[in-house]
Amino acid sequence: MSPPPSGKGKESGTARVLGSGTSGIAELIIFHPVDTVAKRLMSNKSTVSFSSLNSVIFRDYASSPAARKFLSLFPGLGYAAGYKVSQRIYKFGGQPYFHDLINKHYKSSFTNTFGERKGKMMMQATAGSLTGIGEVVLLPLDVLKIKRQVNPEAFKGRGVLRIFMEEGTALYRGWGWTIARNAPGSFALFGASAFTKDYVLGIEDYSKATWSQNFVASVAGAVASITVAAPLDTVKTRIQNANFEHKVPGLTVIKDLVKNEGAGAFFKGLTPKILVVGPKLVFSYTLAQSLIPFFANYV
Repeated sequence: MSPPPSGKGKESGTARVLGSGTSGIAELIIFHPVDTVAKRLMSNKSTVSFSSLNSVIFRDYASSPAARKFLSLFPGLGYAAGYKVSQRIYKFGGQPYFHDLINKHYKSSFTNTFGERKGKMMMQATAGSLTGIGEVVLLPLDVLKIKRQVNPEAFKGRGVLRIFMEEGTALYRGWGWTIARNAPGSFALFGASAFTKDYVLGIEDYSKATWSQNFVASVAGAVASITVAAPLDTVKTRIQNANFEHKVPGLTVIKDLVKNEGAGAFFKGLTPKILVVGPKLVFSYTLAQSLIPFFANYV
């Protein structure tokens, strides 16, 4: 979750980029393996049992030593780095920017519709939703990351530049489903976080929340976001992990998924995602909050 503006005006745009970017890199190195496990579980179309879990997660390295198994969970790290760092920079600066615009031009509308207290939360949630929609610009990097994680054969020995030149708009396949996932997911992330701070923790000024209060609010927001977005995230992942030349409509994915695997398959991979929400958000949030003021002393 993006940390709220400090309100002091000390952090420059450069400091935010450096702080959030560094946070994204550190988060990537630690949590990329878990993300790979979640993507592979979501992409697996057969019934997963305890006995088959090893082969589903580690694939060709299922019988390899533990160290080699662990390294096999880092496919597409370069693409993931480009996506995650760009995403973090965008989120850290994007949500506060959208919130400022809404607060400046539409605050009275939100206040008249929802009231002072709920209007403040709805502005945070709406700003988050707009930020999530804008993330579609980063979709090609997300597509390449997912394909490397679950379908490396799709690359056929091609480099990044060649893939961009040959595939073009195909890298935006699933953009509509990405927006459909991000809009409610980001709304739930920032909305649930604001709700927790206001109604559960009794914080009026969100920027004055303590580390522990931010931890509780971040976990609540992230769990809500992941749960709300899980069905569409599964559809998006299956669209994107197919071979480049094989275009699969989203409605076909949904139809086949329900027919062959049941409605519960929409939530495949949800458990490992939720299990990592707490430490992942605490790590990225506290690191960014520490690094942005640090870099502000120099830039």
